[in-house]
Amino acid sequence: MKINYQKATLLEIAQMQALVASEVETGVILFRSDDEIATNIRSYTLAYEAKELIGFSALHIHTNELAEIRSLVIKESKRGRKIGENLVLQQLKEAKALGLKRVLSLTYKQAFFQRLGFVEIPKESLPEHKIWADCIKCKHFPVCNEVSLVKNL
Repeated sequence: MKINYQKATLLEIAQMQALVASEVETGVILFRSDDEIATNIRSYTLAYEAKELIGFSALHIHTNELAEIRSLVIKESKRGRKIGENLVLQQLKEAKALGLKRVLSLTYKQAFFQRLGFVEIPKESLPEHKIWADCIKCKHFPVCNEVSLVKNL
């Protein structure tokens, strides 16, 4: 069945929260409140199969040169079909169109991002506001096993 990719709307926040809930529970993805998602709704791209939301990701801009792919989630029964890859490629295309120079990812899925051309960088090189705004909210902070990767555009 065909997968459709589209920008998110405010009406989809409840579905997005339901899809990501198990990943938030395990600490794989940070919790984002409905208000936080609403504030950043333009950064989200959704993947639909028929009328079912099966995945999404966000392109969060940190500076005029750097963005981050975050909140990448695919419904477990739909994984392995390149949906995540297509979401990331859509986000990279958008980042390039916006004039960004680099895209960052903090992930437990290092090999996935490396297949898409991302290279590992030291966490110490992350923007300081990233650490204090997001990482401090994580249940794994300060002992984190995520890998930081970047892709130059």
